[in-house]
This record gives sequence, structure tokens and C-alpha cells, in this order.
Amino acid sequence: MILVTGGTGLVGAHLLYHLLLENDVVRATYRKNSDLQSVKNVFSYYTTNFEAYFNKIEWVVADITDVYLLEKAFENVTEVYHSAALISFNPKDYSKMRKINIEGTANIVNLCIDKKVKKLCFVSSIATIEKSVKKKMIDEDCEWNTETNNYGYAITKYGAEMEVWRASQEGVEVVVVNPGVILGAGFWNSGSGELFSKINKGLNFYAEGITGYVAVTDVVKIMLELMKSNIKNERYILVSENVSFKEVFFQIADGLGKKRPTIKVTKFMSAIAWRLEKIISTITRKQPMLTEQSSKSIHSIYYYSSEKVQKALNFKFELVSETIKNVCELYKK
Repeated sequence: MILVTGGTGLVGAHLLYHLLLENDVVRATYRKNSDLQSVKNVFSYYTTNFEAYFNKIEWVVADITDVYLLEKAFENVTEVYHSAALISFNPKDYSKMRKINIEGTANIVNLCIDKKVKKLCFVSSIATIEKSVKKKMIDEDCEWNTETNNYGYAITKYGAEMEVWRASQEGVEVVVVNPGVILGAGFWNSGSGELFSKINKGLNFYAEGITGYVAVTDVVKIMLELMKSNIKNERYILVSENVSFKEVFFQIADGLGKKRPTIKVTKFMSAIAWRLEKIISTITRKQPMLTEQSSKSIHSIYYYSSEKVQKALNFKFELVSETIKNVCELYKK
């Protein structure tokens, strides 16, 4: 039996469909307030027979922070794909991220060890890779530096990775993937999907920072190949290309037939904006649109190398321009 956590998220939903192509039954955890319809929406991008595929999933109500419910989900499980996580750049969410990302992963690891699960695939992030000033291309050899990585999401994902490596010391085969910004269809009000929605409505601003991007379909394909392979106890950066926010925003606008953003955001502008957002968020108690960390990231220039995974699996990534074109077409539908 294969278990997927975070099945109602972007990676999890796309992963479930691809798993079902090769398996009669796949088990997935979800929380009571999760939107299962979003999974059907993702399936509908692949096939008109999406209901039949969706009905093959054995859904189990469980929260990764609830050991009692989670233990039931692990019955007869031999492989685990752990993609459940809380992503936030809001400092107010730090305690919640520690509980979900670190403690939740520790629960997954403990059950993998206890139930003698054969292999565990963990979805981490490039946030846990050290941004070395000595290397032009950031790769898996860039070790984490606690002194330079001090924002909540990165800290908690790194803590989660440490829990996963603990499983490898207890006999569980482990593979870790560190994707860049994941582009994919189906979740238009969160993550990168929200970017398509905002540009469609008329986003006027852009920045010139550079980071790594990857298609959700490539992330899923690599996860599946790694789990089928004899590879174990390795981590891989998953980045198709390193592209500027400006270029990505412009390509999305073109793909949606909308006007390109025209106002370049300077560091001074974003410094003022995140402070104003903090005040507004305090008053309204709503999530800020921009935080101190996200305001810095849109100006940062980082180049990531995915040479390791390309060599290990002889894998060829989809071009970012092609991914954006495909996602835009699905958004318009």
C-alpha cells in the first residue's frame, strides 16, 4: 500500500493521479476541512474519466500532528510520499509551522520506522539549501548555515529534513527532493497558482530577482522514478531553469492575454510596503500580502543547479516557458 500525505495540495494532487495510473488503490490523508474537489479539478486536467480515478483513492481523515489518527493511516503501508506542510513567510505562523513541518514529519518518520516502511520520499524545498556566496551555482553540497538562515519556513523545513534523515539511520530508505518554485494548475488561490490569478486580474508590479522554477509534473515524475529506483539516502534539487520574476510575470501575462506589469518594484518600495502590510495585518488580522522575508526574496538573485538529478535519472526538465504556456491554457479553461 502506498500512502500520500498532503494529497489535497498542489504536489499531492498531481502525484495521486500519476500513482493511480499504475496502482489500483492509493491511500491519502486529508484533514476534515480540506477541499477534495480541488483534487478532482486537477484530475480533470488529465482525463475526462477523473471521477473513476478519484474513486480509487482510499481517503483517510488524519492530521500529521495527530499520532492516533495517523497510525491508522499507516496500516499495511510499504511506501510513503510525504508532501504535507505549511508554507508561510509570516513570522506569526512560525510556531504553527514548527508543529506541522517538524513535529508532523517526526510523527511520519516514527511510524515509518515502527511499521517497517520500505521507502520514504520527502518533499522539501530549495529554502533549505545554503545560498553560498562562493559558488555561482547552488547545489546539494551547499550545507545549511544556521547563522544565515533565520526565517521560519526555511528553519522548519530544514528541521523536517533532519527528522527524515533520522529515518535513514533506522533502516528506512529515504529520498528527499528540494524543488524550486513549483508551477502547476489547479490551485489558483494559493502558492504560485495565485500568481496566475493576480496577473489575470491586472497585476501592475514586477521585480527582477532570480530564482529556480520547476513544473509540478516534473516534480512528480522525478519522485516516482526515485521511489522505483535503487537510489536511497540522497537529496536532489529540482529546478528546470533560473528565471527572473520579471520574465515569469511577463510570460504569464502574455499567456493569459493580459497587459504586462509595468511598475518595477525597488528595494525601497518593498521595504515600505511590507511595513505597511504588517500594520494592516495587525489591524485586520488577515494574512499580509507581503512580509519582510518575501520582500527580500523578490530582489535576491540565486542560481540553482539540478545537474545531480539529471545525471542520476537521465532526466530532462520541461522549459519554464512551456510550463507557463500549459498552465495558462488550463487557467483559461
